[in-house]
Amino acid sequence: MRNTGVIVILAVIASIFFVGSAAFFTVTETEQVLVRRFGEPKRVITEPGLNFKVPFIDTATYFEKRLLNFDGAAQEIPTVDQKQLIVDSYARYRIIDTLKFFQSVGTVAGMEARLPNVINSALRQVLGDVPLSRVLTEERLALMQKSTQIASQNATEFGIEVVDVRLKRVDLPEENSQAVFRRMQTQREQEARKFRAEGDKESRTIRADADKQQRVILAEARKTAEIMRGEGDAEAQAIYNEAYTRDQDFFDFWRSMQAMERGLGSESTTYVGPPAGDFFRYFNNETGDEQSLSN
Repeated sequence: MRNTGVIVILAVIASIFFVGSAAFFTVTETEQVLVRRFGEPKRVITEPGLNFKVPFIDTATYFEKRLLNFDGAAQEIPTVDQKQLIVDSYARYRIIDTLKFFQSVGTVAGMEARLPNVINSALRQVLGDVPLSRVLTEERLALMQKSTQIASQNATEFGIEVVDVRLKRVDLPEENSQAVFRRMQTQREQEARKFRAEGDKESRTIRADADKQQRVILAEARKTAEIMRGEGDAEAQAIYNEAYTRDQDFFDFWRSMQAMERGLGSESTTYVGPPAGDFFRYFNNETGDEQSLSN
């Protein structure tokens, strides 16, 4: 009997625990819960804490309160100037109306099956009204903000808010890329030829100016050299004249020695004959008078 009582008590405790675990549930800060009774929505709980539901009758369905990421597939979008773009995008969204979200899509997986149409529609609406050149500039940020606004408006029927739409990558189709590449290559070659022609022209101008300056500098140098040479010669002649007037005999002797040095300076010079004549007048007499020549 005693064992039977213990078993009954344990069974009651287990039943209470089982029923309590089915009746009570917790909601964290990152969650929101939709409570349904026999499949019909009864209430939405967004505040964290411990909550009660009728066991085996009520069902608690959990949803995220945090931002959810959506990575869309690449799609082809035409611009207003008839350029086809391969656009790879992603988005972030949050559930703001749990009941509407559950009634429209049911789960996050169901939402992500519907979200590509929402994002793609917003991107087509925005990028289809601008040329390619604007997509590839800093204006793209404003275009993404506009796409986010449109996508968020279109997504309200699903109980979500699209917080951000971004472009991961924007490419041209392969055939367009090749055509653009060839056009860019042609433009760069034209610019290169233009720069080379301008550089060659500038080079010739610089060389011509340098040659002109060289000729002017050389002419000025020659002119200055001739003037200085003339002034030096004049000064030397003045010194010679002054020296000659001071001692004519010494001057004659000095000039004769210079003449002999220039005339007989080479080691191969040979003179055969008597030392006669005015050239040798200082050979036999330091005064160089005519008597020394006759002796």
